[in-house]
Amino acid sequence: MTTHNFHSRSKIWIEDDHGNVVFGLGRYKILTLIKEKGSLQAAAKELKMGYRGLWGRIKATEERLGEKLLIKKVGGTKGGGSQLTPLAERLIEEFGETISRIEQQVDLHLEESLSQHINLNPDTPAKKIRGQNSPAPQSNIKL
Repeated sequence: MTTHNFHSRSKIWIEDDHGNVVFGLGRYKILTLIKEKGSLQAAAKELKMGYRGLWGRIKATEERLGEKLLIKKVGGTKGGGSQLTPLAERLIEEFGETISRIEQQVDLHLEESLSQHINLNPDTPAKKIRGQNSPAPQSNIKL
């Protein structure tokens, strides 16, 4: 009999009354990269997305929230860039913490309830990749 290791996964996002995504792991990753890289263009390149597609997701979230997420600097001799608004900073901080807590609870619950029946590996590849300070699993991104 072949032994298999299994890994728990979960996806969490916020949507409006019409089912439109307002914020999820994809937008979390986009904003985190904009914060890290200082520009939409650099974030788009890192995510292997077009600038227009990335900007469309940010703009849609801003419209649904009724508030800006980015402060954009127009180019010049030093080039343009973007920085997060306080709301965007709070969103990535709180959403990241929430995802981390949910993952811990799901892992614990499934390990306790299913470990007699299947081999659940709590040390998943996604968790190894992201490290302890980066709570969003890359494999579950919902853009």
